[in-house]
Amino acid sequence: MIPSDHFVRFYNEVFKFLDEKQGLEKYYEHISRHQEFHCLEEFRTKKLRGVYDYYVKIRKEENCGMVLRLEEDCIYLGMEACPSLAKAIDNDAGVCLKYCLHCPGWTFPLYRKAGLYQIKDMMGLENPYCCSWIFEDKEKAQAKYDELLKTRPVDMIKKNF
Repeated sequence: MIPSDHFVRFYNEVFKFLDEKQGLEKYYEHISRHQEFHCLEEFRTKKLRGVYDYYVKIRKEENCGMVLRLEEDCIYLGMEACPSLAKAIDNDAGVCLKYCLHCPGWTFPLYRKAGLYQIKDMMGLENPYCCSWIFEDKEKAQAKYDELLKTRPVDMIKKNF
């Protein structure tokens, strides 16, 4: 089994290669379709509770600095210390400038298929930190998106709707 330090560096190089070949988005879409096998049905049927339960497991498996809150109408997910990006940054070959896009690259299509609306504040590549909000109600998601745009650059705020 490949150690996580090596895996992240390998992934980083794959991302750079695929980006040069204009294939990175297709790769993210493929990963998203693969994830459907693991969690789409749970997300469709259990909605926010299904997503929350999934990330409780991920937080433990990845041992990351993740804040996870299931609120009345959304899930807040704050990655306060992304171990993956931190390892990619600490790489003498240089970090892929689109490294952080792998998360919304696979989650956006999956949540869309589950009838969920996601907003992701990318925060910036130099800092292994990002925030996401996931809603069942599109109007509430749009309101959060509009609120974020008042304080953050539009190119840092991504949405799946």
